[in-house]
Amino acid sequence: MATNSIIPHIVVQKFGGSSVANAERIMNVARRIVKTYEAGNSVVVVLSAQGNTTDRLYEKAREVNPNANKRELDMLLCTGEQQSVALMAMAIHSLGHGAISLNAVQVGIHATDVHGNAHIENIETKRIKEELKRNNIVLVAGFQGVNHFGDLTTLGRGASDTTAVALAAVLDAKVCEIYSDIDGIYTVDPRIVPTAKKLPEVSYDDMLELAFAGVQMLHGRAVEMAKRYKVQIVVRSSMTDTAGTWIKEGINVEQLAVSGIAIDRNVARISILGLEDKPGKAFQLFSLLAKEQISVDIILQSLTQDSTCEISFTVTRQDLTAARNILAAHQEDIGYQAIETDESLAKISVVGAGMATNSGVASAMFEALYESDVSIKMISTSEIKIAVLVDERQVSKAATAIHDKFDHMFEPEESEGGK
Repeated sequence: MATNSIIPHIVVQKFGGSSVANAERIMNVARRIVKTYEAGNSVVVVLSAQGNTTDRLYEKAREVNPNANKRELDMLLCTGEQQSVALMAMAIHSLGHGAISLNAVQVGIHATDVHGNAHIENIETKRIKEELKRNNIVLVAGFQGVNHFGDLTTLGRGASDTTAVALAAVLDAKVCEIYSDIDGIYTVDPRIVPTAKKLPEVSYDDMLELAFAGVQMLHGRAVEMAKRYKVQIVVRSSMTDTAGTWIKEGINVEQLAVSGIAIDRNVARISILGLEDKPGKAFQLFSLLAKEQISVDIILQSLTQDSTCEISFTVTRQDLTAARNILAAHQEDIGYQAIETDESLAKISVVGAGMATNSGVASAMFEALYESDVSIKMISTSEIKIAVLVDERQVSKAATAIHDKFDHMFEPEESEGGK
């Protein structure tokens, strides 16, 4: 193959697992990639594992050992993305173009040592640029890095987005295109609320809040990185050519009190009862969780009639057992009477940069929940977000009621794309 010493504009594309779930969809994505390449671009593609491959691999691990070593679990899970990139390279070859599949070690995606939730530290660009100069389409396994021991580490569920944005940043790509089976970012999940409206563009800050609040269209760390390095992202469907949603700076968000509503079912509440009311107890409790890389979201502390404290907080459901075991092992040191847990909850968050200057958002949200007879279990607020915990069985009703209440605020205009 001839070598081109000048690399054309680089476009980074990422395709989710549903987009490459079977041979037919792989060929569909291959044609889309080739179309971008034939338009005169150098193309770097990040792929997730096919369909529910990652879930199946988790299940295989649990069949052998429910408490599998995290290093070995990462070794297993990384095979899903490596299958995807190899199959995609074969598909592109069949269309008459050059392509090469690379894993994190071959690229040089250096990450921290935390198996299951590693963070990217730096990425080497030499190998990718060499392959682009050879006119190859470069296919990179998402979701993985390599630590200083030379071991593969995974970056957390959904983190192929982060791989793509990181590559776009170090390669100075003109755009990072994120493809899935949904054609953009909506005011709320359209599978739950059919009246949801697609947003032509969303600010980095709003998208960051939506991602961490439960919108699964983009990995939270990917949005953080995009904001830091000014990477423009467009979220599109891999099945159609309809316009997507641009994530970028400089859009007019001040007039919109609410940008979107996020629903997160991956929530569990832990309540620590009968905690001594002494300075430092909260620090002692949460520092134990932090040492085990367990993130805490909503926190509520209250005094009881017997002058003890009750602290309730939320974690992800997959962290619940570990968090409960850690706290139970240190019950005497912390000084509390009992632990209660609840996995029957879901979190609904209303997000909007305009909340800081628009009054009445909280009262309207609570009014919607009252009118739909939905009880609030916990509340958390920030300048641009209000989050509530509700019974998971009522989450669809609650989300619909809140969306209807704010419907007049969702007035997306035609986007100018990446301009």
